[in-house]
This record gives sequence, C-alpha cells and structure tokens, in this order.
Amino acid sequence: MDPQQVIIHVRFGPNGRVIQISERPAKLTPDQWFDMLNTRVGSNYRPLACGRGAFRLARTTVEVFKQETARPG
Repeated sequence: MDPQQVIIHVRFGPNGRVIQISERPAKLTPDQWFDMLNTRVGSNYRPLACGRGAFRLARTTVEVFKQETARPG
C-alpha cells in the first residue's frame, strides 16, 4: 500500500449505526466522523461484506479533516 494513502475502516452495528471507525478525532462520535467523510468524500467509500466498509484517502486529506474538526466552534 502507498504510504501516502490511508484506509479508514468502518464497522456498522445491526441497526446501521457506526460502532467503530478508524482515524476518528476524539471530538467526534463514530457516526459524526462517518457522516462528515461520507458528505465530503463519499465517492471514496467502498462497502464490504458483514457490515463493514472502507474509505481510501490521501493522508493529507485525512489530516486536513482532523485539523478542521479540532478547531473550536
């Protein structure tokens, strides 16, 4: 895998809520992080089997999103 790429793994519960997602900023819930990613880079999401999915993003993009969520307000 390219070191400049990040794969954000998502796991969903039976009710459709996000129960686990990688690279999540502490300020956001799993659902909030997924919703933000899905809104901004949803075309980079791929559903997987067994209630899972993944976003494949550039590391710089993930860092920008994390910085944006860290800002007060």
